[in-house]
Amino acid sequence: MNARSLSELRAVNSFAALPAAFYTRLEPQPLNHPRLLHANAEAAALIGLDPAVLDTPQFLRVFSGAEPLPGGDTLAAVYSGHQFGVWAGQLGDGRAHLLGEIQGPAGGWELQLKGAGKTPYSRMGDGRAVLRSSVREYLASEAMHGLGIPTTRALALVASDDPVWRETVETAAIVTRMSPSFVRFGSFEHWSSRRQLDALKVLADYVIDRYYPDCRAAPAGEPQDQTAPYVRLLREVTRRTALLMADWQAVGFCHGVMNTDNMSILGLTLDYGPYGFMDGFRLGHVCNHSDSEGRYSWNRQPSAALWNLYRLGGSLHALVQDVDALRAVLDEFEGVFTRAFHERMGAKLGLAGWRPADEPLLDDLLKLMDANQADFTLTWRRLAQAVLGERAPFQDLFIDRAAASHWLDRLLARQAEDGRAAAEVAAAMNRVNPLYVLRNHLAEEAIRAAKAGETGEIDTLMTLLRDPFTARAGCEKYASLPPDWASGIEVSCSS
Repeated sequence: MNARSLSELRAVNSFAALPAAFYTRLEPQPLNHPRLLHANAEAAALIGLDPAVLDTPQFLRVFSGAEPLPGGDTLAAVYSGHQFGVWAGQLGDGRAHLLGEIQGPAGGWELQLKGAGKTPYSRMGDGRAVLRSSVREYLASEAMHGLGIPTTRALALVASDDPVWRETVETAAIVTRMSPSFVRFGSFEHWSSRRQLDALKVLADYVIDRYYPDCRAAPAGEPQDQTAPYVRLLREVTRRTALLMADWQAVGFCHGVMNTDNMSILGLTLDYGPYGFMDGFRLGHVCNHSDSEGRYSWNRQPSAALWNLYRLGGSLHALVQDVDALRAVLDEFEGVFTRAFHERMGAKLGLAGWRPADEPLLDDLLKLMDANQADFTLTWRRLAQAVLGERAPFQDLFIDRAAASHWLDRLLARQAEDGRAAAEVAAAMNRVNPLYVLRNHLAEEAIRAAKAGETGEIDTLMTLLRDPFTARAGCEKYASLPPDWASGIEVSCSS
């Protein structure tokens, strides 16, 4: 497919074809005197957009909310959900406008403006996003993609001097998000909670037919049943969510606000707010200052995901009377997650394959990291150096160097059982243990620069985070321990 201009994009707008009760059609509220801070050529390629278009006035007008997407159908979607375990009732796109869906070279992508003004679902909000949170989301989605973790993408970052009230007065911004779909677990909860089963069925059928068509076919030997596709839908969403949790845990990522309205029906990382990649490791690390009870701490993320899946299963129960079939699917979560987590952690440890007997080796490392608050990313990355005989950089991350050295001896002995050369093992470890992650202080430095109109830090981070496993000369500060001031950074639900 040849690169195209905005007017040549092929809009399909499948979500807008659903019944009117699923959304409200409305126009964005454009920013005043907008300026394009950054545009993502890689994301543009996903919709077949010519990179030269990113510098045009039309691109800025469309993605600042001043002009509709050619062929698009702008709307805000309704959904409901549980927030921090409590039923919150009706929610919806309170500061997001879906511009339309574009068919790209490898599939459809919905384009959504986040921060484009009030909608009927804004509740007490102003519908705006601030520059701080917009930079964080823009960078985070691309960082996760670079790590190979399913995620929404980011196309553009537009800023303005329009004032926005948060804890203090900040300036407004809009980030353009891209996803094959923004349907959430809470989209299903909305209709089931209202006992509107016809709408629930419409939504489930839409998701299956557009994103999970294989769920329509009965496996060999399994009788076809009109409700069976909904059970198979839950199974596939459960599988994808379990794999996503294994991905998050393996890189020390904390989402911060795993409410059911922030859980993607496609198993993507969705809604980057108070997220964080851990610096010093804590098993119970909480990245969201608003999460006073630690509901979404690092070690509780898998169980939080399963709790959310039970809410989705409960919604589908309105279409599937066989509750045992739904429960059996949900029971598969633990096995899928555990196998995937062990596979990822075994690779990070430089093992040719995971064995059940490797569990104590991993557990003891995590306990040692927790006790010493060892840096998560550097602990794993420096293991490859230790495999090659350079043990000091790894041990330097631990207050108890003797304990770290003893554990390292155990790892090297276990690796020796695989019979692979040290250079081969180290190279394999460096392919799965990133050197660069979006630490909070790096995001903060990019935000400060962006406030001054400088985008060099965003450029640098985008380059490094797209290939986080390859060391680059001159970029040592991006792979170093965080500065002392970083410990004072707090992110919350307002982030």
